[in-house]
Amino acid sequence: MSKKYFNEGQREVLSNNRYIARVSEKSIAYTDEFKRLFIEQYMLGKTPREIFEASGFDVSTLGMTRVEQCADRWKKAYERDGIIGLTDSRKGSSGRPLQRELTAAEVIAKQEAKIKLLESQLELLKKFDKNERRLVLEKSNLSISHKFELIHEAVKQGLGRMTRYFCELLEVSRSGYYRYLQAADTRLQRAREDEEAGTWIKKAFARRGFKKGSRSIKMILEHEFGIVYNLKRIRKLMKKFGLVCPHRKPNPYKRIAKATLEHRTLPNLLQRDFRKEIPGLALLTDITYLPYGRSEMAYLSTILDASTGEALAHHLSDRITLDLATDTIEKFMQQKRIKLPKGAFIHSDQGSHYTSPTFQKLLKKHKLGQSMSRRGNCWDNAPQESFFGHLKDHVDHRACLTFESLKQDVDRYIRYYNNHRYQWGRKKMTPVQYRNHLLSAV
Repeated sequence: MSKKYFNEGQREVLSNNRYIARVSEKSIAYTDEFKRLFIEQYMLGKTPREIFEASGFDVSTLGMTRVEQCADRWKKAYERDGIIGLTDSRKGSSGRPLQRELTAAEVIAKQEAKIKLLESQLELLKKFDKNERRLVLEKSNLSISHKFELIHEAVKQGLGRMTRYFCELLEVSRSGYYRYLQAADTRLQRAREDEEAGTWIKKAFARRGFKKGSRSIKMILEHEFGIVYNLKRIRKLMKKFGLVCPHRKPNPYKRIAKATLEHRTLPNLLQRDFRKEIPGLALLTDITYLPYGRSEMAYLSTILDASTGEALAHHLSDRITLDLATDTIEKFMQQKRIKLPKGAFIHSDQGSHYTSPTFQKLLKKHKLGQSMSRRGNCWDNAPQESFFGHLKDHVDHRACLTFESLKQDVDRYIRYYNNHRYQWGRKKMTPVQYRNHLLSAV
């Protein structure tokens, strides 16, 4: 306790404050109203000194030691017993036996005082401060089911008659709480079903070593396991079990500058009509960078069938010379998977490899037409850009220490992409399945 004493003038000033219950030379008693006000303001972030001064107290008269002791005592009482803990317990009996017998009038007066104390405590409980409740709810950000669970835990501890009060305190309906109790078996059954479905979704998510999104998971479950879940359920369970598919980061479109002025660009024959429905008619090509090792760089050139999405040829090199593009064409002409239809053409950007006279002569030699995207417009070759994006999501090229290990990872992914990666926009088939589907239709 503070050793600061109050003189007569100070006691007179303090007694005029409406938050003072009584004051003497050595001690001071505050009203229950001020204690509740202090806790409310303290929870809003104010300091004890600010609260006392805003309530009309001269801190220099009280002394900071007394202020800090009061703050510490009231905080502990509130944490232990809530609002009721702030009530002045000295208003009631001290519990010590009297030396004389009480008169009838004193007994009645004592009982009335006890009843008033109990009534005031109950009234305080019913009128739990709304601002304080709002702060508690915003801080905890509880869901409805979590609130019901908290009420149920309190009721099980012997507070069954306070169900209505708890529902009002947490701002939920009492009927909703009882429906929550009745649906306990249903929730348990749903949890078991989600656990079983989650097992299948996890298996499809990591199928063949590559992480997948909800649509890919749905197609794998249907094609390979004969299980049908809707997308909404798959996404909900992916969120519940923490399954996250890698997403491509936005990357500015990079082009290779033209090497010489003799390079010639060509018109855009494709016009973003990627779904020709004829395998091998429109072929897409491009080059991407694949950093690996400590500071090494590899370059991947591919040819993609615009109709089926199948990667028909690819070539990985540690140099970005013209041979990178021409060798890819030679590999493509050696493949036996599709027969080129009349009017087949290669579509690319306006990079120096594709505007090169040598590359254009090679296409004419193999009777292939040529089309080019508009200048600086990556959307004109969108499927090819998307393919590179997916490849970089799944092939950890920076973790590859050697060119050979990088080549093995790229080859493995392209085999997976062609034969096992189902595509939503192609009737939920893999590129190879969709190619066979189109050929059978023809």
